[in-house]
Amino acid sequence: MTIVRDSFYINGEWVKATSGETLEVTTSGTGELYATIPLGTIEEANSAVDAAAAAFSGWANTSPKERGEYLMRISEKLAERSDEIALVIANEVGMPLMLAKGIQVGLPTMTFSDNAQRAMDFVWEEEVGNSTLVREPVGVVAAITPWNYPLHQIANKVAASLAAGCTVVLKPSEVAPINAFLFADIVHEIGLPKGVFNMVSGLGPVVGEAIVAHPKTDMVSFTGSTRAGKRVMQLAAEMVKRVSLELGGKSANVILDDADLAKAVGDGVFKCYLNSGQTCSALTRMVVPRSRLSEVEDIAVAAAAGFMPADPITGSSLLGPLVSATQQQRVRDYINKGVDEGARLLAGGVTPPEGLEKGYYIAPTVFSDVRNDMTIAQEEIFGPVLSIIPYDTEEEAIAIANDSTYGLAGGVWAGSDEKAFEVARKLRTGQVEINGGAFNVVAPFGGYKQSGIGRELGKYGFEEFLEVKAIQHN
Repeated sequence: MTIVRDSFYINGEWVKATSGETLEVTTSGTGELYATIPLGTIEEANSAVDAAAAAFSGWANTSPKERGEYLMRISEKLAERSDEIALVIANEVGMPLMLAKGIQVGLPTMTFSDNAQRAMDFVWEEEVGNSTLVREPVGVVAAITPWNYPLHQIANKVAASLAAGCTVVLKPSEVAPINAFLFADIVHEIGLPKGVFNMVSGLGPVVGEAIVAHPKTDMVSFTGSTRAGKRVMQLAAEMVKRVSLELGGKSANVILDDADLAKAVGDGVFKCYLNSGQTCSALTRMVVPRSRLSEVEDIAVAAAAGFMPADPITGSSLLGPLVSATQQQRVRDYINKGVDEGARLLAGGVTPPEGLEKGYYIAPTVFSDVRNDMTIAQEEIFGPVLSIIPYDTEEEAIAIANDSTYGLAGGVWAGSDEKAFEVARKLRTGQVEINGGAFNVVAPFGGYKQSGIGRELGKYGFEEFLEVKAIQHN
């Protein structure tokens, strides 16, 4: 049965869409119609910003303890409804259900509880010489989120904004939006004051640009492609608004010659293929010693064989489909480009996996003998495609890792943590994991170079939404 949502969440109420136009959402595993959502207009976007602006003063002056209590209630409701939300995201995005509950819903649940505590514990004032430094919310935040980790990205922005005392207008991805509607249902259920959180679905060039350009918006927090991020920055610059951008990545996984190859390559394949490669921080470039290239290839091909995709709802694979037909074709084009430019295709390719002709599946793909100047080594593919790049010296490995317009994440494997840490310091990226270090939901996440501006999550993500005022006294 098709899910139908026909209203926007504005000023504490579900408001019926005016245009009557809708957008279709498909099920990633079958390509069938899954849901329809309303297509927002500029007027509806403006109405949401006006509501957020009207609510700002009251929310900003609510005690941090009270704000934290609202956020904790959101966290609790997300936990209560985790099965339902995980199923929605598995259908929308294609992440296997067994992973979606822990990652796609578990991380947002933790992010809300973390920001709840952060609001309560934060030191809002301090004395510096003859000044009192006061931290205040930046104002109305326009939050624009992507489809790959849809609720996680909503939480990164909304939880920190609300904890800081900001009000929010959210434009969720139109590709995977139903989780955002369920989130707005939760916000309504817990009784968040009117206008503090607002949501309008629609297209980026219409709703997204309207909330960015609105004169009452004080800050824009955007996650998505670097191309779209540049457009957001241009619009925000017209009124000198604060901008936080989390953009693309082409992260390198540097494996040194004394690393445990079986562990390093196996873990690296998983980190490349998680969420079907639809992860901005995916370790898509595996930079390996040339002297051990054939060993790496054998391990990578064997590991990839363990990721043959299956239906994300009923299957038991760690790999599901891509999010859409458009994304599937994009990944196929990149695979063809890799072959055309001379990379060696070891596994996968453009042919649909057997029995999975419906839906948006791509077989787990491995290229070797990739040069770092090839398209597949420089551009973000957003699919289960691994590029193995050989090097001759450690210095060359570091140079290859840093030879990218991006700088979001990276990995280093070595015989010791000390050696891995030494190399990690030399990578120009916002995060580096050494010897398989786990993702940390309270560590700052964001990038160098064209991977973005600012940080999300934890203390640093929270402080993005604060201004600093100095009050001088005698």
